Amino acid sequence: MLVIFDCDGVLVDSEPLANASFSKALKAVGLDWSVEETMRRLMGRSLKSCVEIVEAEIGGKLPDDFLEKMQTVTYESFRQAPLQPVPGVKDAILQLQAAGLATCVASSGAVEKMRFTLGLTGLWDLFDGHVFSSSQVPRGKPFPDLFLHAAIEMNEQPFECVVVEDSVPGVQAARAAGMRVLAYTGAPHADRDALGAAGGFLFDDMAQLPKLVLQ
Repeated sequence: MLVIFDCDGVLVDSEPLANASFSKALKAVGLDWSVEETMRRLMGRSLKSCVEIVEAEIGGKLPDDFLEKMQTVTYESFRQAPLQPVPGVKDAILQLQAAGLATCVASSGAVEKMRFTLGLTGLWDLFDGHVFSSSQVPRGKPFPDLFLHAAIEMNEQPFECVVVEDSVPGVQAARAAGMRVLAYTGAPHADRDALGAAGGFLFDDMAQLPKLVLQ
């Protein structure tokens, strides 16, 4: 069995910080979305998809350096906070691996970003280089491409995979890939109703994860 982890909001508690930076950057180009609205519209999607959504909303192109400037601010906020792992997730990963299960990461974020955030929180080495990004597939979440890519790379069948997600596009992508999906709702921003409606099995404590995966 393979356990596929999303990164932001599942492994690292980055969503509030990242979306605060995104909201501030959007205000600078005339789109007045709150942090909550930014999360609702963009969380779980690739940067490419986020840019397409924002440009459709503003009716024009974002500045060429928009993403670079925003990422610089975001990374600095991660350093200053400092960024933390999601409570209990490291122990959960170690328990799953001790039980003989394979684990990997499949995120809408770039590999370089995951190297930074997982490295900062002490989680990078747990995955032994098994880290996959939406930049490696034609379509990001909510399409199944990323999770299917991860399964192929890890030599596992989709029906033998369990995905751990915290966003609606992520849950939709896992379901479309034919995988069981556990939807983490332990963060304050989690939309339990939407995650449940998308087909995720809800849980709010990472200490529950090994039992839920192995049941």
